[in-house]
This record gives sequence, structure tokens and C-alpha cells, in this order.
Amino acid sequence: MAKVIHVHLLNRRRYERKDYYFASISAVYTVLTAQDVGATKGYLLHAGLSGNGTVATKCAIIKQSTLIRCTRHTDGK
Repeated sequence: MAKVIHVHLLNRRRYERKDYYFASISAVYTVLTAQDVGATKGYLLHAGLSGNGTVATKCAIIKQSTLIRCTRHTDGK
């Protein structure tokens, strides 16, 4: 199963997007800044997100989870 990084931004304007989903911690910083997240990339890499961990900052809640997929059926079902 693949991992998913969920970033929920806090204290944003009313109609602004608040939730982002990424395939890696590095990908978070291609869209958001350390100021947006409230933590640097290095901090999140060592913060213990593996194993469905959660990190809360003043700006965001960052969670790592696993992506659940259906198995591919090759027999036509």
C-alpha cells in the first residue's frame, strides 16, 4: 500500500482550499511553504509521521496514512 500525506491548513480565509494530499513529505514543499505548514521539511522528515503518525503545528495538521486500493482482477470479474 502507498502512503499519503494529508495536510489540513488552519486559519485560512473562508473560501480557500484547506486540505491537500501528497505522495511524500518532499511533495508538500512543492506546493506549500514552510511558513504555510508551520514546519520545515527536515522537521517533518524526522517527526515520526511513519506508522500513521500526526504532527500538529500552529498552521496545520499533518498526517501520514496508507492509501487503500482495490486489487486488480485479471479473470474478468
